[in-house]
Amino acid sequence: MGLLGILLGLALLVWFAYRGWSVLLLAPLSAMVAALLSGEPLLANWTQTFMGSAASFVGQFFPLFLLGALFGKLMEDSGSVSAIADFMTAKLGAGRAILAVVLAGAIVTYGGVSLFVALFVLAPMAQALFRVADIPRRLMAPAIALGTFTFTMMALPGTPAIQNAIPMPFFGTTPFAAPGLGLIASAIMLGFGLWWLGRAEAAARRAGEGFEGDAQPVNAHLDDTLLRERATVAREFDPAEIAHGHQSAERPSIALAALPLGLVIVVNLAMSFVILPRLDFGFLAEERWGGIPLAAVSGVWSVAVALIVAIVATVVINRRRLPKLRDTMDAGANASVLPIFSVASLVGFGAVVAALPAFALVRDWVLSIGGGPLVSLAVATNILAALTGSASGGLTIALDALGPVFLQRAGELGIDPSLLHRVAVMSAGTLDSLPHSGAVVTLLAVCGTTPKQSYLDIVMVAIVGAIVALVAVIALGSAVGSF
Repeated sequence: MGLLGILLGLALLVWFAYRGWSVLLLAPLSAMVAALLSGEPLLANWTQTFMGSAASFVGQFFPLFLLGALFGKLMEDSGSVSAIADFMTAKLGAGRAILAVVLAGAIVTYGGVSLFVALFVLAPMAQALFRVADIPRRLMAPAIALGTFTFTMMALPGTPAIQNAIPMPFFGTTPFAAPGLGLIASAIMLGFGLWWLGRAEAAARRAGEGFEGDAQPVNAHLDDTLLRERATVAREFDPAEIAHGHQSAERPSIALAALPLGLVIVVNLAMSFVILPRLDFGFLAEERWGGIPLAAVSGVWSVAVALIVAIVATVVINRRRLPKLRDTMDAGANASVLPIFSVASLVGFGAVVAALPAFALVRDWVLSIGGGPLVSLAVATNILAALTGSASGGLTIALDALGPVFLQRAGELGIDPSLLHRVAVMSAGTLDSLPHSGAVVTLLAVCGTTPKQSYLDIVMVAIVGAIVALVAVIALGSAVGSF
């Protein structure tokens, strides 16, 4: 009955979440169903296990959700994201429309701008370029997905994406874990995706297929509650806040627009390898600070400081272009609240399931998968990210339940924790792009296409390419170690 309870609770969570029910309600309800069928105390599981784990996640990662959403909103309202998109359009033009969209998405998301902020800027850019180049509208969504969903989220060293931050407290790693392998994985995903999209564009031209339909407003779906419920589980920005604040009609120069993005990368690097390692944090061993080593918090601190510096720079550079600064900052702060609690609820559900006696069967099955801890970690994280439709939720559930076991086994085999980090993040970012993913649903909505039109190409650039890169990282890491 215990295993049946786990499966039934998970099925309820996935089914009703797909139908647009709030995860804030579904996660505790599903957890209680699993506990009930396992004969475990309900209220204790809810208030102690579920809420304890959810609160721990909020305590660890809310600063990154808050700062990331705030930075993204400031970059949007100041016109900086649009300036970068315009620059890429002017430099590459309609003749290389797909490449322009992919690179614009990669630049802004690697620089710390939230995915959903990027989507609402990139979609009109892609629409204009694709119409001039007469490229089918159905290829807009996969082009944007390649630049925003893939290598900048899970492979490029130092990416400030929340998915890259989640493994750091578990493994004591930095945002730059396994940088060489991350660069190789990024090259594979980018190369494979551009090859596939170029092939699709050429096939469309041979068939006489061009851009179809009129221009569509990309913000027409902001009040769609079904889309919002799915979206806030998938990423760290509530799309309902896109319409709030005040967007500047004037745009900064490309140099000023890109400066905060560069600061995120440079400060993150400096904090990780120069500043924090040289300071004395012995006080963290005291009980009032949790009795933790610096490695447990240094990664989160590095990303947080990088985002703070970038936020201050964005405000200083664009103060004239942010006449309603308080409204913009309020919208950015509010945009972080629903996503952090939605993902925390998924984490609470995972904690209850992991605490049930029957979970030992699931753990033993995962650990019995051939190929060692890297393969087991990849399979477990992929499955959970696929089921929840959330890379961050699936990754945290997997590491909460099995992270210490994977770390122990990796240590016994001499596997660098940095390699575990990179494999975990890449695994979370593959099957999270299934049709029920909030990011996919939102992307298709803003591009004005249907799953039938665009989803196959999204699968190829966001799932198949990512899996190829993941296999390459596991193979290389197993053969020569982390680098």
